[in-house]
Amino acid sequence: MSSYNYYKKQLLSRLSIVIIITTPKEVKRGGLMRRKLLASALALVMAGSLIACGSGGGGETKAASEGESKETTVAEKSESAGGEKKHYKFGYTCMDGTNPFFVTIQDKIKELVEANGDELIVTDPGNDVTKQISQVEDMLSQKLDGLFMNPVDAQGIIPALDLAKEAGVPMVGFDTEVGDMSYLVSYTGSDNYNAGKVVGEDLVKKAPNGGKIIVLDSPTMQSVVDRTNGFMDAIKDHGFEVVAQQDAKGNLQIAMGIAEDLLQSNPDVVAIFGGNDPTALGALAAANAAGIKDCMIYGVDGSPDIKSELASGESLIEGSGAQSPVSIAEQAVKIMYDYVEGKQVDERYPVETFLITSDNVAQYGTDGWQ
Repeated sequence: MSSYNYYKKQLLSRLSIVIIITTPKEVKRGGLMRRKLLASALALVMAGSLIACGSGGGGETKAASEGESKETTVAEKSESAGGEKKHYKFGYTCMDGTNPFFVTIQDKIKELVEANGDELIVTDPGNDVTKQISQVEDMLSQKLDGLFMNPVDAQGIIPALDLAKEAGVPMVGFDTEVGDMSYLVSYTGSDNYNAGKVVGEDLVKKAPNGGKIIVLDSPTMQSVVDRTNGFMDAIKDHGFEVVAQQDAKGNLQIAMGIAEDLLQSNPDVVAIFGGNDPTALGALAAANAAGIKDCMIYGVDGSPDIKSELASGESLIEGSGAQSPVSIAEQAVKIMYDYVEGKQVDERYPVETFLITSDNVAQYGTDGWQ
């Protein structure tokens, strides 16, 4: 039954009730009284219908609890006129689209969104926050229903977050936090602190006397900052000396160039910590070129390339704080659809991290991501 016919039937039913309970004396007062009664009954019925339409069941979403009133709810937008399924258009941005970790996340999100009959607009700022802001602005002009956000720079991305907020576009963060998490409806990512911590703990066991180490981090990437903090806390008071700590920007080529210079002046380091696997692989290339034979190199990601090095049994790669980009992508997509369909979402959805070394790499395989 259509909404119109339903409310027409309800109106006639309620009008009948009103007329039945009207006394004969009142009816005898003439047409004017009768018209007033009918008008009053109609007003009451229409008011009741409006109240019924305006009331909703279930809990409030985070957006509703935080704030700005909207003429239509997200749930109402999920269906177009006639009850047909709404087709969504989402945007996607990550710090570096060439990083295999992000390639995996992007591919999985795209696969899941398109399998639902929806569209994903993908951009790659190439570790340039100014470019990322411009790309976000361009995507917002295409009337997005939601944005998957991974910032190049946690603080530098704020202008883009302001633009999305003004446009009323919900953002789901993944892998790397933004400088102000209140801009996001939710966030999912690895326990990055633990990823660095398990690496540091492994180094302490394998180098009980400590020694000189190099740290290749990336201060603008919150995920790498968290990993580095976990690593540094784990090795604290265990006899290690950080002889150099430089920004490799999470990039293999940049890390290789930095490591080449640092290893020339510090050929006796016992270990190198890379904030991600591309950084560790860059350090490995530099160490191999320098003929270094006794140095433990650690990364964070658990990428297929790193696992292949571990499985070879002949590499300076000692371990990686592993994460699952597939799990992150799946969780991000679930959060986004739950939110745009008016369901409650939590502020955070952490994804487990763990250590992969040559001792356990076989159980994870080398052909793909865990």
